Amino acid sequence: MLVWMFSFSFNSCKESNLDLEPMAETEASFFKDDYQFFRAIVGTYAKMTDIFWFNNNNPRHYVWILPGDDLTTRGGYPFESFNGIIQSEGGLNDLWIAYYRIISRANVILEKIEEAPGDPGVNITAETSEWIKGEALFLRSLMYYKLWNFWGTAPLINKRIKDLATAKTPNSTGTQLLDQAIEDLTLAVTILPDSWDDIYTGRATRESAYGLMGKCLVFRACYNKKTDAAGATADYTAAISAFNSITTRTLVPGFGDNFSFAAENNSESLFEWQAGLQEGFENIWLNNDFGQNMSMHSYWGFFNCEWSFWAGTPFYPTQKLINAFEAGDPRIDESFVATEDGRYDGFQWVKYTKNIGPQGLTNSANNPRILRYADVLLLKAEAILQSGGSKSAAIDLINQIRTRARGAGAVPADLNNGETDAQVIMQWIMDERFRELSGEDDHRWFDLKRWHYAGYIDLGTWGSEANGFSSVRTDFEFTNWINNTAGKMWFPIPSIETDQNELIVQNPG
Repeated sequence: MLVWMFSFSFNSCKESNLDLEPMAETEASFFKDDYQFFRAIVGTYAKMTDIFWFNNNNPRHYVWILPGDDLTTRGGYPFESFNGIIQSEGGLNDLWIAYYRIISRANVILEKIEEAPGDPGVNITAETSEWIKGEALFLRSLMYYKLWNFWGTAPLINKRIKDLATAKTPNSTGTQLLDQAIEDLTLAVTILPDSWDDIYTGRATRESAYGLMGKCLVFRACYNKKTDAAGATADYTAAISAFNSITTRTLVPGFGDNFSFAAENNSESLFEWQAGLQEGFENIWLNNDFGQNMSMHSYWGFFNCEWSFWAGTPFYPTQKLINAFEAGDPRIDESFVATEDGRYDGFQWVKYTKNIGPQGLTNSANNPRILRYADVLLLKAEAILQSGGSKSAAIDLINQIRTRARGAGAVPADLNNGETDAQVIMQWIMDERFRELSGEDDHRWFDLKRWHYAGYIDLGTWGSEANGFSSVRTDFEFTNWINNTAGKMWFPIPSIETDQNELIVQNPG
């Protein structure tokens, strides 16, 4: 026994044994060729699972859906009542972590691509290098866009953190997060491909980046409009240029195709999350990532009371949204349906769940559409109007959306192309975005905030009534919340950050 122990001790310390290759891939052995860089960018996309997944019976969708005026619930979510939104709230912490993990992975890839030309051990083609760099910039920019809209002053981290000395980053200020996103996307549009082969469907393209860049420019214009009108006009003009660079996207004939499993990645889609179902057994309680167990599924169960919402409190359309549609608008049937089920107060939400395709116990293979052409057209109409461009051109863009919506019917009819009142036209744009994009990702809440910043609406006068947020909650306290947050309407920076980073200054309220 003693001899065996001595032999093991002696051999384990031999220098030749220390030089053995590791059992699994390490960073030192990775990032060596096109395929490994491809796997790295797939891993960055894969981290978006943490945004859309089931999350052990606690999906995060309520954080971005409930603050708007399009959907409501009787459940006890603080984001519906604006009462009790605190920095330790689980959904805020989870999203913060997910966004920064995606940024972190993108930053590692960008660093490795930058280092590659000086490393003789790396064999990556120029084409792959450019494309993957563009994708990393796009994904990082998407996270900056979301961080700014939710928190405003979230840390700007655009370099890889390698040591404790640089691990703590102070708050960004003003529009720095949007500024960085626009800068990144300005480069991304020059290096991303126009399209991908079918086997790579879902990867960001040049037009994905143009769409997101234009969107960020419009948002920055809204935020700065009251203090820098000239700068806002320049941003609106730049946004129009970005949107004009999107030449291959078209509105699909059927509005409902934008939410149907059978029509994913269609001509209207600029970027969507590629949800899927794992073959065989799937552990839906794990945020699987990389390897054979990865499952990039999407969870929309709160709309149809699946699993965690059985006998629970689903989300359903507000009375304000119901009233916003003209009778006979085909978009109604693709958004919500009448029901006698008492959980829904008369109407059940069906967008994304009407044609859901293959479905697991608590997940769906139906892709969440993150950026689509209808969104772009309405943003372009707004940018044209607010930059002093042709009012009739702006109205024509709104009418494109309405023409597609009515199909072969008569409703909604075209708006008057001869209207000259800018306030009337802006209201048309806002109303059309309300109907067209309701219940999708974070469109409505982000729209309401930016329009408030620009002075197009005054959320300070909105209550829970049908012409305000149209909430069914009786503990609604938005007025207090907007006052306490100094009009910024930014969420509290999560405790996961403030507990570890003394450089962070908490948002007001």
